[in-house]
Amino acid sequence: MDKTSQTSALKSIHLILVLVLMVTACKQARRVADIIIQPTPRELYGRQFENDSTLFVPWENAFNEAMNDSLQIEMPYVEQGIFFEKNTIAYSYNLVLQRGEVFHVEVRMDSLSSPVFVDLYEQTSDSLPKYDLTARNENGQRNLEKVIEKSGVYKVIVQAGIGATDHFQFELYSTPSYAFPVTGKNNEAIQSFWGADREGGRRSHKGVDIFADRGTPVVAVTDGRVSSTGERGLGGKQVWVKSGLLGNSLYYAHLDSILVKTGNRVQIGDTLGLVGNTGNARTTTPHLHFGIYEGYRGAIDPLPFIRINDKPSIDQKTASFESPKITVSATRANLRQSPSVQSEKIGEAKKGDTLFILGIAKKWAHIKTETGQKTYVHQSLIELNPE
Repeated sequence: MDKTSQTSALKSIHLILVLVLMVTACKQARRVADIIIQPTPRELYGRQFENDSTLFVPWENAFNEAMNDSLQIEMPYVEQGIFFEKNTIAYSYNLVLQRGEVFHVEVRMDSLSSPVFVDLYEQTSDSLPKYDLTARNENGQRNLEKVIEKSGVYKVIVQAGIGATDHFQFELYSTPSYAFPVTGKNNEAIQSFWGADREGGRRSHKGVDIFADRGTPVVAVTDGRVSSTGERGLGGKQVWVKSGLLGNSLYYAHLDSILVKTGNRVQIGDTLGLVGNTGNARTTTPHLHFGIYEGYRGAIDPLPFIRINDKPSIDQKTASFESPKITVSATRANLRQSPSVQSEKIGEAKKGDTLFILGIAKKWAHIKTETGQKTYVHQSLIELNPE
């Protein structure tokens, strides 16, 4: 090998070494950054496809588009459908959640290997909708559970992994974060709510009234410590329970008798007293006044903390359609913002139009139009499996 060839070979080796060092440095820099930033499971998953834009880009774009969707649902909500390999979709729903609820999303799929990502965002601006991430499912799990700390509008996005081909069922519902405070009773026993007028409008109701027979046990809705007991003021015989060091103060009033003492530790379900009508309730039917007080904010609406909500009614019949393409069979089909005939009409399709089905929610089809708009249409107006 002559001197020129040797020089060229050395330059090539040097270039390769530089590239190796650069790649190694980049990987090390990413590992250091990951320790600080802590990438999400979605971001870590996406890295597997960084060098295959034909797969990753449509998947990422589908998620970004879902952030701008405005479909609205009410809970409990169940949707069934099929992930089609070449139909990359992220499912997005806007809904109102109240402080004290525990929000649940459960995703059921036939395959155990396909990943699924569930993200919950809180709307933090009304004029130009802005959403902040508030919860996500853990890596490998197919459910999300979040105690809601602030009432407002939220957006949940569900997206399967790249290339998923599977039947699915989404279940969205809420449960109370506390137990019900009167033994053997439920929502039907609540007959006076937060904000109701008192004393001819001079003040408003700062809790809920739960009616029951005199002597019905009143129980701790969560673990805590009895911070005060006694008979005084409008509440008559009353018990205050502090939930945790910096938690809420729970107020049980109009008791017929008190069965705990100040300083007692109580667990959820422990009896605190018995339903009565002491205090300013002496002329009314026996009931428990239940209130929640939060530090400097004072009284807050206790209903979402104790309201017993229906769980989704699961339809064992799996939604069946052979292709994502469906056609409009009616002369006209109203496209709705929610799966309800009372919801806002946001578009219209005519007979023969092609739509793309995303899922079935009871009698409604969750669809996407040829222009990319996501909406709902009643099943009676479409043909699921056109020839």
